[in-house]
Amino acid sequence: MTTIRALPPGSAVLRLDGLQQLIAALAVRGYEIVGPVERDGAILYDRIASTADLPAGRTDRQEPGSYRLEPRADGALFAYAVGPHSWKRYLHRPNETLFKSRRVGEELVFDPPAGPPPRTAFLGVRPCELVAIFVQDRVLMEGHYVNTGYKARREATFLVVVNCGSPAATCFCTSMHTGPRATGGFDIALTELLADGRQEFLAEPGTDGGAALLAYLPTRPATEADWQAALAVTAQAVASIGRRMPPGNEIKAALQSNPEHARWDDVARRCLACANCTLVCPTCFCTTVEDRSDLDGQGAARVRRWDSCFTRDFSYVHGGAVRTQTRSRFRQWMTHKLAHWWDQFGTSGCVGCGRCIAWCPAGIDITVEAAAFTEGQNHGIT
Repeated sequence: MTTIRALPPGSAVLRLDGLQQLIAALAVRGYEIVGPVERDGAILYDRIASTADLPAGRTDRQEPGSYRLEPRADGALFAYAVGPHSWKRYLHRPNETLFKSRRVGEELVFDPPAGPPPRTAFLGVRPCELVAIFVQDRVLMEGHYVNTGYKARREATFLVVVNCGSPAATCFCTSMHTGPRATGGFDIALTELLADGRQEFLAEPGTDGGAALLAYLPTRPATEADWQAALAVTAQAVASIGRRMPPGNEIKAALQSNPEHARWDDVARRCLACANCTLVCPTCFCTTVEDRSDLDGQGAARVRRWDSCFTRDFSYVHGGAVRTQTRSRFRQWMTHKLAHWWDQFGTSGCVGCGRCIAWCPAGIDITVEAAAFTEGQNHGIT
């Protein structure tokens, strides 16, 4: 994302009590608010009612195959990168009932899915996650075949982005051009300002709805000094990001021209095919459909649930699975994510959030694997 160099019109500064009133104002307008909470030793996304629910004074330390929370002394509310949850669990749900059927006498009655989804406000969306939502929009509601449930939930969503000031060691959003600052597609974007003992939030409106909400809150107009302080937060984040992904055209060409590269065997010896990477990924969208029936035979339901290209049965066709080896399943995931996705959807399937690195039990690093292919390609190794 390109950095904005001028103070956006309508920008304002919120204090901590103003952030609480933002949450309250969204609730009054009928939104269920979902934001970051600390639970089970991680930052997760769940429903919140006030700023007291946010992970104050906590940060995360992430490395390949490693994630842990640590304390901070400044009481920051958003001083973490990303946890195992992504916003897709609220838009592209892990389990979704498509329809139910039941016996009424001698007839079979079909019940449609539940009514309209609730209005939901996402508080704390990182810029890379915002791009991930755009990617899923492209896949699930902008093509010929629209996922109607996803579309209904997406259209009922209010997005409050928080620009990133504390990226993890696993992050590589800068080389994916997805962060650490958002420049559009949000209703409101916040930057937490902590320097010199302050705790305020620079708020930028992104839509008319966002501007109207900010006008309702207790704010003061943002100054150029506030804007420069916000830019300094994300500039420091940029400087701290060490991982990088090779350019999209290079990795696409390298992966598509090397289906039999020896590196696939090397990674297969380490990969557990556990599917963690696809489950924590904010853009993966693979599903399967199951028919479930009641034990008394009086009712049934068709349910769509998340699946993964790492499971053997995902590639099952009549007679058996197509991808029987871990090698072929890892190759499918990585090549689709970084190469074929461009052909299908005109974008990369990766946003640089680093979740697949941190939550891989074997510590497999997608940026290292990508570099192995592009460096070999550049030296004529196939």
